[in-house]
Amino acid sequence: MMKKKIHIRARGYRADVGPIKVNRILSNRYVEAVGPFVFLDHALPVRHSADEPRWRANGEGAHPHRGIATLTYILSGEVTHLDSKGHFAKVSSGGVQWMKAGDGVIHDEVVNPDPQTGDLLTQGLQFWIDLPAKNKAEKPEYLSVTPAEVPMIKLDDQGWLKVILGEYKSRASKIPNYTGQFIYHVHLASDKQFTLETTKDWEYAAFLPMTNAIINDREYKQGEFLLFDRDNGSIDIDSVDVATDIILFGGEPYAEPIVAQGPFVMNTQHEISQAYNDFYEGKYGEIDYSLAD
Repeated sequence: MMKKKIHIRARGYRADVGPIKVNRILSNRYVEAVGPFVFLDHALPVRHSADEPRWRANGEGAHPHRGIATLTYILSGEVTHLDSKGHFAKVSSGGVQWMKAGDGVIHDEVVNPDPQTGDLLTQGLQFWIDLPAKNKAEKPEYLSVTPAEVPMIKLDDQGWLKVILGEYKSRASKIPNYTGQFIYHVHLASDKQFTLETTKDWEYAAFLPMTNAIINDREYKQGEFLLFDRDNGSIDIDSVDVATDIILFGGEPYAEPIVAQGPFVMNTQHEISQAYNDFYEGKYGEIDYSLAD
């Protein structure tokens, strides 16, 4: 199989959220969506001090969503989640949380160092997954996935692949899919190689959160986003002289109109207006912060 060509190469831009330093990768000036993914934020690595007070969810960061599912992959740290449908969870390093906003929800989340590891580093990725129109009208749901529940496939002596979303070689994530979609975290030891065979007509992208990597015979830099062409072909990844981490994601092209405004992603401008109206009328509910006490 021939190698897929890289169609677009881009870097994100700073879009900090409160105290969280964020690099916004998707959408960007070149790409509206990759498969069902319309948004990707990289919460940049931050090394905290040991005596730093822990953040508590208190309403300052609360915000609504409608029409999407949010997926947060915690590379390092602990994320506390609360939402207006009564869900509360803490997800630690290597874990995943998924929230289907459906017809409307308000959520609040804070990031702290992971007390289980003692590592003072925080870093993560948040994706927005555009839901098909029929699922945008469904009730919100929430699912937390512990690090031990994330499927990990050993790549012989090369490294490993974690299935954050979707499936790989019959190993499937617990997170629901509404269309063909995937997120893989590939880790390669130094001077190793991995090839991903792709599915015809799916869209594929890569993001390098921590290190450089050689992809289809060319070296790319830490922080770069790559969109592959739609021709059939493979994706070859080579680590350089250090261990390499790469995020691969994509899926079936989203087949419906995409209208995004603020925290809402719908199919028409009228639906966006209705999303705002329902929010201002209090139809998304309120967060019960006593759940975190």
